[in-house]
Amino acid sequence: MTGNTEVVVIGGGYAGVLAANRLTQRDDVAVTLINPRSTFVERVRLHQVVGGSHAAVVDYREVLHERVRLVVDTVTRIDAPGRGVTMASGGAVGYDYLIYAVGSGSADPGVPGAAEFGYPVATLEEAQRLRTAVDAAPATAAVAVVVVVGAGSTGIETAAELAEQGRRVTLVCGGALGPYLHPRVRRSVARRLAKLGVTVLEGPGTKVTAVTRDTVRLSGGHTLPSTVTVWTAGFGVPDLAKHSGLSTDAAGRLLTDETLTSVDDVRIVAAGDSAAPSDLPLRMSCQTARPLGAHAADTVLARIADARPAAINVGFFGQCIALGRRAATVQLSSKDDTANKYSIGGRLAAGIKERACKGVVKELADEARKPGSFTWQFKDDKRHQVLRTKRGQASATAGQAG
Repeated sequence: MTGNTEVVVIGGGYAGVLAANRLTQRDDVAVTLINPRSTFVERVRLHQVVGGSHAAVVDYREVLHERVRLVVDTVTRIDAPGRGVTMASGGAVGYDYLIYAVGSGSADPGVPGAAEFGYPVATLEEAQRLRTAVDAAPATAAVAVVVVVGAGSTGIETAAELAEQGRRVTLVCGGALGPYLHPRVRRSVARRLAKLGVTVLEGPGTKVTAVTRDTVRLSGGHTLPSTVTVWTAGFGVPDLAKHSGLSTDAAGRLLTDETLTSVDDVRIVAAGDSAAPSDLPLRMSCQTARPLGAHAADTVLARIADARPAAINVGFFGQCIALGRRAATVQLSSKDDTANKYSIGGRLAAGIKERACKGVVKELADEARKPGSFTWQFKDDKRHQVLRTKRGQASATAGQAG
């Protein structure tokens, strides 16, 4: 291929920024990053936006390589045969390769009243809107109740952040508190939440069936008063890939092979929350997004060099959950993302959590300064075993059908 190779990256989150920076290893690659916002959002800090302790934004000049062209716009359609994208502004950009890193946002609640009266917290704008609603609510804890629906890491962190400020908070789990957590670690988190004054409702009968302006109704028959209802139950991905005629999984993530290449088009590579490699997607998280962003760039660079791209090998270390500004829990896991009984808690964990948040931004800046420097030491060899089993079962099913 002669001249510059044009690569478009859709999405300026953790995966997209890391991929864009990494692509600049080659001087003959021109990189365009298209993102709806002009600033980078530290999504792992959105609960702090709600609590008012952090703005969660970074100037792109601090984390993007100077050769990456930033276009502030929203892609509305991908034209795979024509190798181009159209944007909300009416503009269009052509590409030789495309990295699809649109991330994730709030899932459709599917509960009467939740979309109208609930406040999601999956994007910067949603977190800012929720912060405004909390500020407008009466400050006296005896008067105003904040009900947080969903007890994953986002729900726990938001509930703890607001309770530490003196807000009266009820956390509605819809099942178990912190489903990812080991039972031993879950009990530790429950104790910390209780110390902060959070009322935790978990187990049968705690699924939300309806939300009104000032109540939350549960499947067990109870109705909770709620001045502000926060909705953190689940994430969804944009429908851009599906709308553009590309193959997706049931959740709308772009279907790829193990190199992160689209099953429809060798010129399209996915990264982050919006990727479903082998229809066996990894956990949606910043922890996953960075190595997938790096790998997506490596796949494109390999194809430009007429080399064979490698398969992904991403392992995990666990999950960090903030419990207010002065405590946290670091749930440790095996590399296949199975939580174990080990954890770090208290102020030490809070320090680890804060260093991790700062460290992620530094990683992006380091990759901008020295493209190709990012490495990920956690590997999961069990994934290959799972895939072999899955393919064997699919072959057996196909044989029986034949």
